[in-house]
Amino acid sequence: MSLFPFTEYWWFYGLFTLFVLLMLALDLGVFHRKAHEVSFKEASIWSVVWVSLALIFNFVLYRYSLWKFPQDERLLADPNFVPDVAAWNVSLEFLTGYIVEKSLSVDNIFIFVMVFAYFAIPTKYQHRVLFYGILGALVFRAIFIAMGSALMQFHWVIYLFGGFLIITGIKMFFASNEEIEPEKNFLIRIFRKFMPVSPKLDGKNFFSKIDGKWHATPLFIALLFLEATDIIFAVDSVPAIFAITKEPMIVFTSNIFAILGLRSMYFMLAGVIDKFWLLKYGLAIVLVFVGLKMVWLNDAFGGKFPITYSLGFITSVIAASVIFSLIFPPKPKVAHSE
Repeated sequence: MSLFPFTEYWWFYGLFTLFVLLMLALDLGVFHRKAHEVSFKEASIWSVVWVSLALIFNFVLYRYSLWKFPQDERLLADPNFVPDVAAWNVSLEFLTGYIVEKSLSVDNIFIFVMVFAYFAIPTKYQHRVLFYGILGALVFRAIFIAMGSALMQFHWVIYLFGGFLIITGIKMFFASNEEIEPEKNFLIRIFRKFMPVSPKLDGKNFFSKIDGKWHATPLFIALLFLEATDIIFAVDSVPAIFAITKEPMIVFTSNIFAILGLRSMYFMLAGVIDKFWLLKYGLAIVLVFVGLKMVWLNDAFGGKFPITYSLGFITSVIAASVIFSLIFPPKPKVAHSE
């Protein structure tokens, strides 16, 4: 039984989407109307803003749940349903989902750094690429969440998603860091067959006219590659959050809030992201854990693994991987002479 069925809360999805679009319009149309290099201070302020908005939303969601559930006869018909406990669980599920998505999005930052370096995208234009990249990610995440919500109605899908997360986590744990080669990306190769690509940037433009013919600039190719990689990341992150909660509304909102703060987190951490070299292993452990929740732990605990245990384990693993990364810095790479 869903606490927030879409048929009753369609208006909320509409208002929330409108809020997100307004914030994005304010971001690009006012604060970043002129292309400029985003400073650490500016990125930090925006990071605080996005995190604060997520926490405020979570508090409002908790207060609304406290008010709504005692008035819902459909829910109160269940003798085991306790409104106060349900409201608390809703709040913790949102927070846990937000932390999971925020942590997994750090992988995106590694990709951002390498792609911008590969295409030599100036810092002052990186925000523009990320803005439209995030906009596209919001659309694709909404599609994936809708599909996941429909598939989760079938119990066997839970085990399929859980097994997929376990395998992904194990592969991430043992995978080596490979160099990114965007030119070999299937989507980019297909795109080049339909439109020529200019080797030079044309300011902040994604397309430029050369000899009377439109060409895509490296700025657009970077955007195209980031969109393709985000779709791949969504395949991991969406099932991961469905392991935390089966409420599509919580999945949607926590996912979107995590993505909205991704740009500011990138500009804040881009210069030091290599220091958190153990974070990959922490994220791998988290993926295996949420996979185990789906295929085993939920059933072992009577259908629902305690959300407080999940939150405690996930935050502890992520915090430990960050702290140990700083205590034990990575060994410097040795340059091999030819």
